[in-house]
Amino acid sequence: MPYPAITPVILSGGSGTRLWPLSRKSYPKQFSRLMGEQTLFQAAVLRFTGDSGFAPPVVVTGADFRFIVTQQMADVHVDPGAVLIEPEPKNTAPAVLATALWLEKSDPGALMLVAPTDHLIPDAPAFRAAVLSGRAAVDRGRIVTFGITPDRPETNYGYLEIANMPLGKEEDAIDLERFVEKPGLAQASEMFEARRFLWNAGVFLARASDFIATFREHAPDIVEPVRAAVSRARSDLGFLRLDEEAFSRAPSISLDYAVMEKASNLAVIPYEGSWSDLGDWCAVLAAQNPSADGVAIGGEAYAVECRNTLLRAEAEGQVVIGLGLENIIAVAMPDAVLIAARDCAQEVRHVVDLLKSENCPQAETLPRDYRPWGWYETLVLGKRFQVKRIVVHPGASLSLQSHHHRAEHWVVVEGTARVTVNERVRLVAENESVFVPVGAVHRVANPGKVPMVLIEVQTGSYLGEDDIIRYEDVYARGQGARG
Repeated sequence: MPYPAITPVILSGGSGTRLWPLSRKSYPKQFSRLMGEQTLFQAAVLRFTGDSGFAPPVVVTGADFRFIVTQQMADVHVDPGAVLIEPEPKNTAPAVLATALWLEKSDPGALMLVAPTDHLIPDAPAFRAAVLSGRAAVDRGRIVTFGITPDRPETNYGYLEIANMPLGKEEDAIDLERFVEKPGLAQASEMFEARRFLWNAGVFLARASDFIATFREHAPDIVEPVRAAVSRARSDLGFLRLDEEAFSRAPSISLDYAVMEKASNLAVIPYEGSWSDLGDWCAVLAAQNPSADGVAIGGEAYAVECRNTLLRAEAEGQVVIGLGLENIIAVAMPDAVLIAARDCAQEVRHVVDLLKSENCPQAETLPRDYRPWGWYETLVLGKRFQVKRIVVHPGASLSLQSHHHRAEHWVVVEGTARVTVNERVRLVAENESVFVPVGAVHRVANPGKVPMVLIEVQTGSYLGEDDIIRYEDVYARGQGARG
């Protein structure tokens, strides 16, 4: 009897602190092109696409990322099975339970694969094959997790201790003895030599009903609020918004701590391929295949007489040069630069805490602000003026809006804009401009098939993004800076 298709559950939240300044709360690392042309999120989605063994993915994310998720999936031609919106971050346990409950409603026998979006797995077919090999164990009521065969003693990963004997001759799954927290170097070296310990990848395969049963047994306090959040969820522009009040009552806890470390029916599939969680800049350096001198670069970066160093220039037109550096991490963004000793890479989150305590916007927000219609970035900011570059996706439209405190001058530099100012609607081509007076009701849309780019010059007594009154919005964002 053939197995049912596996539904990948793509968990796409995160605070974005460990790879600051590239990754931030407003745009975590999985949405950036950290390694290659695809973002980590796109690679995670594509990893389980195009194989008959997998159903369309279900994505769980926050409201601020909902349009980023759908745009990035559209860019790689993948349609989501569903996008569940968490009202607030609650770690992984409530997200996984909500998805299991939602899947079980339509298919009591549904298989689901819980997969993070921020891991690097170069050999997608091999990992896909490992996942499919776990179905036999799942068929007997097991929850299967996937352990990475270590190639070194590593202190930055949790471990899985496995038994010596497989569950049965027809499968490769092995009994899980226990989870092991991140060890010190001496313990990591001992575990590496013992060959019975695998890195914990945080990937789980099971029937939705078995996930639910495990929560009922080991974390019943999570079940009631999450079940209520799912039963009272509402559809919003194709997204499924979990109920805010019910979800707020769920504890914030990881899947491992809530249930997996307590469950007795776990089995492990060892995976021997390359894998990294890209958990800090040293992991990125290692994943970039450094030179014989241990040097890796990204963007317009150059290393002269450097050793064991990572240099990245993340902004268009920006150049980074390292001269005589050793054991250094240097990452340059338009608004912030990180220079750190390699052995301090795990402490970058403390830099973010420091910036937050000083109320620095660079702690959590990028200079490029992503919206459902595209993105914008501030090029120049003065006391009574601001210059922005605005990029609008084909077919997209900003809200119909007005401002109390500022006027705007628009110059179209690429593509064609359809501009509304009060009662007048007209097309504006490249090198043409428009003036929007204070208080005028206005909108700009891209009627074309290529991105439209305009330069906006704002002038006025107040230039904050919260000076927006929305009258119509195809994305149903409501009032406020982001809605």
